[in-house]
Amino acid sequence: MSIMRARTISTPRLDLLPLHVEHAEEMAAVLSDPALHTFIGGTPDTAQVLRSRYQRMTAGSPDPAVAWLNWVIRLRDESCLTGTVQATISPGVRGAVAEIAWVVGTPWQGRGIATEAAQGLADWLSQPPVHAIIAHVHPEHRASAAVAAAAGLTPTDEWHDGEIQWHRSVRP
Repeated sequence: MSIMRARTISTPRLDLLPLHVEHAEEMAAVLSDPALHTFIGGTPDTAQVLRSRYQRMTAGSPDPAVAWLNWVIRLRDESCLTGTVQATISPGVRGAVAEIAWVVGTPWQGRGIATEAAQGLADWLSQPPVHAIIAHVHPEHRASAAVAAAAGLTPTDEWHDGEIQWHRSVRP
């Protein structure tokens, strides 16, 4: 499998910028609301903890067959970061599988930012070697389910760690 690399993805209002360690301070503020952890657990990270995490993430997966792609979401008109999107590309039976996730800070929720970012990411991923895109959504998280649906994913009967797996085929 050829390893994909994160590059800037532009949508009508957003720039998905490849993640850098330097984003940690601004992202700590963006992700500081404990309410963001309602469905995923945990608590907000400090800038120092995010810097360490971002260093590991940008170093890449220790498995050479797996690619970690991470972006920050920049709202162009306000020139600020608003959240993140990510994709883990792994080998699958019929081709590479991209597992995606997203999070948008509380002040920017309800404005379609997560939807636009997830759609942009899913569209960008809809190229070889990716065969399928999946996401895991908590069954009570209606906003995240709406984002997954808008990105072209449909719910399956499969569960993973208490979440429903959503799926989008890219190629037959």
